[in-house]
Amino acid sequence: MSTSTAERGTAVPTRVGTVAVVAHRKKTLGGGLDALRTELVAAGVEDLIWYEVPKSRKAPQKVRKALKKDADLIFVWGGDGMVQRCADTLAATGTAMAILPAGTANLFAANLGIPEDLTEAVRIGLHGPRRALDLGRLNGEHFAVMAGAGFDGDLIREADRKLKGRLGRIAYLWTGSRHVRGELVPTRITVDGAEWFDGEASCVLFGNVGTITGGIPAFDDARPDDGALEIGVSTANGAVDWARTLGRMAAGRSEESPFVRITRGRRVKVKLAAPRTYELDGGARRAVTKLKVRVVPGALTVCCPEPPER
Repeated sequence: MSTSTAERGTAVPTRVGTVAVVAHRKKTLGGGLDALRTELVAAGVEDLIWYEVPKSRKAPQKVRKALKKDADLIFVWGGDGMVQRCADTLAATGTAMAILPAGTANLFAANLGIPEDLTEAVRIGLHGPRRALDLGRLNGEHFAVMAGAGFDGDLIREADRKLKGRLGRIAYLWTGSRHVRGELVPTRITVDGAEWFDGEASCVLFGNVGTITGGIPAFDDARPDDGALEIGVSTANGAVDWARTLGRMAAGRSEESPFVRITRGRRVKVKLAAPRTYELDGGARRAVTKLKVRVVPGALTVCCPEPPER
């Protein structure tokens, strides 16, 4: 396992030794997994560990196997769900992740500037600077992009995968219209030990980066290396409220909505009067009445593109 460390948000020298691939075999990018193997061999990778999984929830076991084999770098092939599962396992290990964005949305990769181009994504993984980035942690599980409960969890659970592939963010807005009757639930939120919200809410969001579900720019000031999470709560209820809220979010003007409050913090506790479905990076989880969220600064080392010249 690599013993190099990374300062949060800054580049550190890279060293490529044993390389592992953990791939969701149903996802596609460029010429596919055969092309990926060809790219790695052509790049001079000699010690290559290769795993393929049929579902993202099978990925953590393979990541742990790669770590036991002293992988210095792990390429993750898939979408945000696959990246989330692998990031959760790689958190605090110091072993670098390289993202090959083969999913539908690829939000974490997009926020970092990693393109949906196989050759360039491989180059970034092997030779790009490595940055120690923050992760969020919700009820014991890490997330890289965002997490949420209520309307957001329902939206994720119901959004049709084929529809997402065809329509992108419009699919989420369309799916959202089916949930405009989602009930308001008495919600109490404390941020860093102080009460921040106490009232009826239809959705609670936690963002590690700016662009979230459906490619919507919800948190303009979010950065994955600032040691904090963005926290949002919505009181929208009914078709008219949600049409206005989603429209402003899609236009990148979340804070202008009268039904949205946004702040920033490091530790958050949420108490819900009724069980609500929650999600992490696009993956739905069970309904709960309590959420315990915190930022984990510099938890994940990620291979990133070179910063633009100033």
